[in-house]
Amino acid sequence: MAEKVIKRIDWMLVFFILPIVFAGLVTMKSFAPLEAAGDFFGKQVLWVVISLTVFFIFSFIDFRFLKRTDVLVFLFLSLTSVLFLLFLLGKISNGAKSWFDFGFFSFQPVDVMKLVLVLVLAKYFSRRHVEIRDVKHIFISGFYAFLPLILVLLQPDFGSAMVILFIWLGMVLVSGISKLHLFLVFMAGAVVFTSLWFFAFAPYQKARIYNFINPAADIQKTGYNVFQSTIAVGSGQLFGKGLGFGTQSRLKFLPVPQSDFIFAAFAEEWGFVGSFTILILYALVIWRILYTASLGSTNFEILFGVGIAIFFMGHILVNVGMNLGLVPVTGIPLPFMSYGGSHLLTEFAGLGILMSQRRYGRPAHRDDMKNEFLGV
Repeated sequence: MAEKVIKRIDWMLVFFILPIVFAGLVTMKSFAPLEAAGDFFGKQVLWVVISLTVFFIFSFIDFRFLKRTDVLVFLFLSLTSVLFLLFLLGKISNGAKSWFDFGFFSFQPVDVMKLVLVLVLAKYFSRRHVEIRDVKHIFISGFYAFLPLILVLLQPDFGSAMVILFIWLGMVLVSGISKLHLFLVFMAGAVVFTSLWFFAFAPYQKARIYNFINPAADIQKTGYNVFQSTIAVGSGQLFGKGLGFGTQSRLKFLPVPQSDFIFAAFAEEWGFVGSFTILILYALVIWRILYTASLGSTNFEILFGVGIAIFFMGHILVNVGMNLGLVPVTGIPLPFMSYGGSHLLTEFAGLGILMSQRRYGRPAHRDDMKNEFLGV
């Protein structure tokens, strides 16, 4: 049995992910002899081991129970309640109350909420794909994303809010929406953004958007992070300065080089060639995820796999775009590379669930499809 499960794991996906993980670890290690470098590196190694263990354990579990409506409602309401608790018990870090501090480790629940949102939307659209052209389903599905979106914005965690919106919009688009509905979605997005601008965005978040339009306008304040990041990326040139010779991170000009700006720190040491290689590896990871999604036995598995791909693409586009000065600085981790256990555990847990679906990936039987639409 175990041998069959192991054969179901997409080892090509693992092969593409491991160099990205290694690149993150090497970048953190290169900060030495900075005092905190060894701490970041050692803890991240531990989180990588734990996350990979979760990935393989999850690959052995039959997760078809996640298709049950009662299970998904319980998970969604539980995570929503946890996000509420952040306002009472959460820890403020970098201006956002997004973490639970347990002393020996911190936990960011919004990472798990993103995964649960993918599951909820996969269930919703898989049961209604025949009638998806009805515009009401855009707004009903939007409610599932709107609730965690508002809670995350109030923390405020603008980066995670962008990814939540990205997940919802991406899954709406792949669910079979009409061109008219596409137009309505963009119009609704414009209304939401306008409302958030006047009623939700904090002054520093507005400043970041202003800085996105003209990053050089205030490089001493709102534009400082992106200015230092673009310097780091540009100074890497073609082949980089070499491992351990990244002056922007070693001299502490580059903020949080182990997390939000690890791509810039890596680019400074490995140059365009190294950065391009990382982006190619990410593209291959997305390809393998979508390939596994195409093997899904029902629409739920297919949509879940596509949602996981959108989840990763959202993080990659926002983080790399932020490091290159193409999008506002939002503070969001780069998958598999950035320091931190919460996002790493969530990423490998999501992939573990995806791998478990390969065990029963086959053309859907008539009874399976009937149960899918009846919500059994």
